[in-house]
Amino acid sequence: MALEVEPRLKPRQASVGAPKARGLLAEPRRRRRRLSGLSLPILAVNLSAVFILGVGLFYLDDYEKGLVVADIEGMRAQGEIVAAALGEIAVDKDTGELQRLDPKLTRQLISRLVDRTRARARLFSVDGELLADSRMLRGPGGVVQIMELPPPRSDSAVRQAAFDIYDWVIGRLPRRQRLAQYFEAANQRADDYEEVGRALQGETKGMVRADDSGALIISVAVPVQRYRQVLGALMLSHVGTEVDRAARNVRFDILKVFGIVFAITVLASLYLAGTIARPMRRLAIAADQVRRGHGRHKHQIPDFSKRSDEIGDLSAALRDMTEALESRMDAIEHFAADVAHEIKNPLSSMRSAIETVARVEDPEQQRRLLAIIQDDVQRLDRLISDISDASRLDAELSRAEAAPIDIGRMLSALVEVQDATADKGTPRLTLDAANQQSLDVLGVEGRLVQVFRNLISNAITFSPADGTITLSAERDGRFVKVEVRDEGPGIPQGKYEAIFDRFYSERPANEKFGMHSGLGLSISKQIVDAHDGTITADNRCDESGKVIGARFVVRLPAD
Repeated sequence: MALEVEPRLKPRQASVGAPKARGLLAEPRRRRRRLSGLSLPILAVNLSAVFILGVGLFYLDDYEKGLVVADIEGMRAQGEIVAAALGEIAVDKDTGELQRLDPKLTRQLISRLVDRTRARARLFSVDGELLADSRMLRGPGGVVQIMELPPPRSDSAVRQAAFDIYDWVIGRLPRRQRLAQYFEAANQRADDYEEVGRALQGETKGMVRADDSGALIISVAVPVQRYRQVLGALMLSHVGTEVDRAARNVRFDILKVFGIVFAITVLASLYLAGTIARPMRRLAIAADQVRRGHGRHKHQIPDFSKRSDEIGDLSAALRDMTEALESRMDAIEHFAADVAHEIKNPLSSMRSAIETVARVEDPEQQRRLLAIIQDDVQRLDRLISDISDASRLDAELSRAEAAPIDIGRMLSALVEVQDATADKGTPRLTLDAANQQSLDVLGVEGRLVQVFRNLISNAITFSPADGTITLSAERDGRFVKVEVRDEGPGIPQGKYEAIFDRFYSERPANEKFGMHSGLGLSISKQIVDAHDGTITADNRCDESGKVIGARFVVRLPAD
């Protein structure tokens, strides 16, 4: 006996460009970050205005200009006083005639006049030569230049580092870079300074420059004259330390407020991001767990419905959606089980009949068995058709466009069709519609026609041949109420809700078995529920309590 070995199958190669299949346990593609992706945009948006305010602190142009103007005006007044004194000493006491400025005398006078001020005074002759400089002292050993030392640093290292950073930033501002560069030649002349040239022409001129370190150099040139004759030019200048210090103090005060606002903004942004991003992240993770979870009801969507904002609305919507999906899955499972159960009955009957017909030789018995098989085939065909209609009902209703429908006109058309196609002995249909009321609803006309045709067909089945089926429609508040009343035996007690179950069938005793699948009323309820309506059933009784028929009531929201 030969032993056959099954060849090992080669693994199938994935086609180029085809996405890889992801199993139930596959890792989610979503990266779980420590900091939410919404936190950074929230921080950026909230801090943008704060940063604009912080950058704007360095551009206190109007404030600095005011300080500089005030400083120039002060030096101008001081220069005019000194220039007037210099003009007085240029007059000869004996002859009263004007003389040239005496360098030695002017140096002594300038040194005394500006000794108590922080300004540096330089005197230029009409020829442009430097006659006197308060920073230059002449002694036995020659000329000595006085250099102003910076004040001693008493600030802490952190504070001094902050000042150094501040000076570095201020020195690189566009406004400071646009200032003229201050340059001091070894042999200074009037031509080196624009304001001195203007002063020799009889004008008073102020200038603002910046040195190599970016510090302000403020200067004023005043003409020295006697009886409108210009004898020279006096130039007062000093480093704008007070201006820079005043502007720096203002900036630092505002920076303190900026720091507090910055900290509050960051904390508020993080809190805002937490109240928005963290719940959304939890919702996303929970939704992903629900999607990937093996067992239903194991993972739940967090409940934020108590929040009266969009996060609460989103949480409620996700929970409702999850519950709807779980309900739909349960319905699909029950539907599949019911379908399998209902199909097994005719299949079992057919199998039994087929097995028997092969052993029976009596033609009459074979004919009866073949009739049973034919009935079962028709029953299967009818059952499969109804199952197909019920299974695609949800999809069709979700795709269909709702439109206004006049229920009164619809029922009138159904009654006319029924009267035109009714056989002899069929129960008679009557319509009682309130013509003076609006009976419009919003829905899918074809499916609502199916509901009322099912109810009319059901009423005809249970009504006696000479009976009457009454249809009525009226406005009931925000709803349109439609009733279908028959004169049949009524509905068994306790079955008012069960008759809408799938595959439930309660047929008349004289009706042939298997003529109905038991899906008509279930489909009708499904359609009415999709239109946000209700359908109920009960019995009609007379004054003595005797059942005189069944009644089905459909309520649909009015348009």
